[in-house]
Amino acid sequence: MSTANLPIKKGESSSELIQLVSFNLGAEEYAVEVLKVREIIRMTPITHIPNTPPSVEGIINLRGKVIPIISLRSRFGMCSTDDDQHTRIMVMDIDGKLMGFIVDGVSEVIRISSGEIQPPPSIAAGGVDQDFICGVIKHGEQLLLMLQLDRMFTSAEQDAFASFG
Repeated sequence: MSTANLPIKKGESSSELIQLVSFNLGAEEYAVEVLKVREIIRMTPITHIPNTPPSVEGIINLRGKVIPIISLRSRFGMCSTDDDQHTRIMVMDIDGKLMGFIVDGVSEVIRISSGEIQPPPSIAAGGVDQDFICGVIKHGEQLLLMLQLDRMFTSAEQDAFASFG
């Protein structure tokens, strides 16, 4: 079973282990499937591109590949902050294309059983803009929102990102 089929349906085995990378934006914790993460890099100079949506910071050259960089803070409607020593770019495979996502910090790789993933609350699940929230996980005293970032972009946005590579 792949996490792409989340949320977990009743009756499915809850013993399958899933590995997630957790990261933070402000005080909130999020998680993505570890298999989607290609690498995590420190902030690097970003080449800004005119007339792009506010959440598109620009592009970087990563070992000869041009990769679009998205600010998750901006995409989620959060106030921007200055980058610090914890700020990272998570380079991820989104529908076969490499994309970078700026996060405030990467926390850890965690293992959970698929049964620990609860469906997102209806307030989050109902909105088209929040289709990428696929579950909630209790991790210690913290709640993690599990994201499927490939669901975050419209097909027009995905086509636009394809032109960067």
